[in-house]
Amino acid sequence: MNHAHPAPAARIATPGGILTLEPLVPDGPSVELLHAWLTHPRSRFWDMLDADPARVRDAFVAVAADPHSDAWLARLDRVPLGVVETYDPGAVLLAGHYEHRAGDAGMHLLLAPARTPVPGTSGALMAAVLRWLFEERGARRVVVEPDVRNPAVHRLNERAGFRVHGPLELPGKTALLSTCTPERFAASELGHAARLLPGAGPDPDGPVPHLGLHPMRVAHRHLCCKAIAEFAHERLVRPEPVGDGAFELRTDGGRVRYRFRARRTALEHWLLDEGSLRRTVDGADAEPDAQALITELSPRLGIPPHLLGTYLEEIASTLASAAYKLVHRTRPSTALAAAEFQDVESAMTEGHPGFVANNGRIGLGATEHDRFAPEAARPVRLVWVAVRRELSRFDAVAGLDEEALHAGELHPAVRERFRDRLTALGLDPGDYRPMPVHPHQWEHRVTVTFAPDLARRDLVLLGEGEDEHRAQQSIRTFFNTSRPDRHYVKTALAVQNMGFLRGLSPRYMRDTPVVNDWVAGVVAADPVLTAAGFSVLREVAAVGYTGDAYHRAAESGHGEEGPHTKMLAALWRESPVPALAEGERLATLASLLHVDAGGTPLAAVHVRASGLSPEEWVRRLLDAYLVPVARCLTAHDLVFMPHGENLVLVLADHAPRRVIMKDIGEEVAVVTDRPLPEGLDRIRHVVPPATAALSVHTDVFDGVLRHLAGLLEADGLLDADRFWAIAARCLQNLADADPATAGRVPLFAPRFEHSCLNRLQLLNTLQMVDLSDQASSLQYAGTLENPVAAARSAPLPVP
Repeated sequence: MNHAHPAPAARIATPGGILTLEPLVPDGPSVELLHAWLTHPRSRFWDMLDADPARVRDAFVAVAADPHSDAWLARLDRVPLGVVETYDPGAVLLAGHYEHRAGDAGMHLLLAPARTPVPGTSGALMAAVLRWLFEERGARRVVVEPDVRNPAVHRLNERAGFRVHGPLELPGKTALLSTCTPERFAASELGHAARLLPGAGPDPDGPVPHLGLHPMRVAHRHLCCKAIAEFAHERLVRPEPVGDGAFELRTDGGRVRYRFRARRTALEHWLLDEGSLRRTVDGADAEPDAQALITELSPRLGIPPHLLGTYLEEIASTLASAAYKLVHRTRPSTALAAAEFQDVESAMTEGHPGFVANNGRIGLGATEHDRFAPEAARPVRLVWVAVRRELSRFDAVAGLDEEALHAGELHPAVRERFRDRLTALGLDPGDYRPMPVHPHQWEHRVTVTFAPDLARRDLVLLGEGEDEHRAQQSIRTFFNTSRPDRHYVKTALAVQNMGFLRGLSPRYMRDTPVVNDWVAGVVAADPVLTAAGFSVLREVAAVGYTGDAYHRAAESGHGEEGPHTKMLAALWRESPVPALAEGERLATLASLLHVDAGGTPLAAVHVRASGLSPEEWVRRLLDAYLVPVARCLTAHDLVFMPHGENLVLVLADHAPRRVIMKDIGEEVAVVTDRPLPEGLDRIRHVVPPATAALSVHTDVFDGVLRHLAGLLEADGLLDADRFWAIAARCLQNLADADPATAGRVPLFAPRFEHSCLNRLQLLNTLQMVDLSDQASSLQYAGTLENPVAAARSAPLPVP
């Protein structure tokens, strides 16, 4: 794994983990972090709230050039924690302002803002730095001059044994001059909270450096908060109010209690203050533990006992993934707002916003995670195999044949190398067709599960392709980074994730191209959709191998189609890159729900950078996203799975311009008995109008907009009631433009059924829905008040 940091100047053991101090080099990544930290409201006493990255870089370049000052980047178990500045107070800043002594060392601490603050972190940083200054740097006294208006630092200084000498007028502030000696520190509350570790070399963390105490504490705390919020939203638990905005959830017969501050918005959405979470067991303080929470709640959650272990494993994997991202994916939202499409994709930290166990990936080891997970951002070359034509099938959209597809996707030299490989084995290349395979699938499944097929030469290894790809958030789909104009490639992957083994069925995919052609035609012919710029990325071709024993057993009636018949298939999906106009940028809709480690939502950065009012920015988003999804339903009986990862957002100057829908073949459905072209019957799933409306109520309102509205309200940009008033107005405008279709689906019904995602996964974490009849699998928890019905006539502010 290649995630090494510079060798630290110090390693200090603290109760919160191993703290390291490394010389701060103001390069690109560190400047991004510093800029995000220093412009955060919590850092107001550093007087750089309005600084741009260049000013931040120049400030630390000046520190590095000053022989009397140094700057250090602090990490706690590899997680960036903050900045430590040390200086000679007799030479800079305090020169002539106080009675200088030999051995005095000045110090500034910047604790990075955190989305999920962990109790004790600031104390660990203070104790570690003082221990280092006294025992390693030879300081006889540490001098600090915090702003008199900063009570949090004053309390921390008191805990470390600092003596206050009184106010001191300095340029730009009134400081509270304070000093600490080794003796006062040793006698203080924090005096025994740290010890120096020998050596200043790299940390001996082994192959999984992200599995340290601090990143896992953060991951547990965040996942506990998310679990409480989403389980409360789905009415699986009912936290009790205890006054002053605080709530308490009792588990395990009342022995275990979780107390936290929270507020609730529309759709029973819970906004938890993650730093306020406290857990007690039999009255004693205890660390939040997500697996313990699930175990304590399991009787209420309805998890079948024989599947509890599987769900706990998905929770463990989700925690490990979160810890990995805390250590390795540290780009702040302020930098991501201007980043490239795939850099934004790899920076996502949350997974699905509603599911608690949303990064299961059971089957990927630590090394494979670091190679294939989207957050690893590693270049991947796909493995190609040849499959006998008579034992496979290839299907494509109208006007595209197999030869044309591969001519566009593979370099001529690569195709020649593949042909030479078959010829060298005495095989006729005309008898075979090439198929891309996920490298993990080749290593772990094809070479074992299909060993007889390889021996018969029904399957033949061709080798790696030439293009480099990056894994998308769906894990098994790849974006071509060598040639972004080329297609996405979606592969089968026998990894258990979010309630499914991620296979691809050759039988199911045979109709995928014709389905995509038809949907694309419907969308292109609709004037409302074209005016909104709405389009789809077609899945243009699919290939699948069916010559194995598993397919033969199913076809003979002795077996049935299952995971083993979905292990060797792939499809190609159009890239959005060729359709971009000048000045347009791409990001998935899911990225708007991203919150960085400092607690800054990416959506909020876009809103502020756009120069638009929050109301106007949200209106543009909803006109591009909500309105087309609703139009497809009301005018064409078409429903998608329009959650954030299935839509590509096109931005211009940080404002939403249009959206592009993807993942059509597996997700689209027609919900009435309207006539369909031949071959499309598999997408017909007739349901009552109220159930059809859930494709908007559940998948858009509850699955996406509930979270976005909560983020914008928590950031102070737009309260949730105004957000939903804008949504109501957008839908009303659509209805007014076409009254004939507006009444066919009750989008403005006062209430709608509360369809719950986690309840699905909890009941069967191995396969949470029947893909052939998803509506029958839905789990309900009463009804929810429809926020657009309540806001339908509410006045909107003028942008």
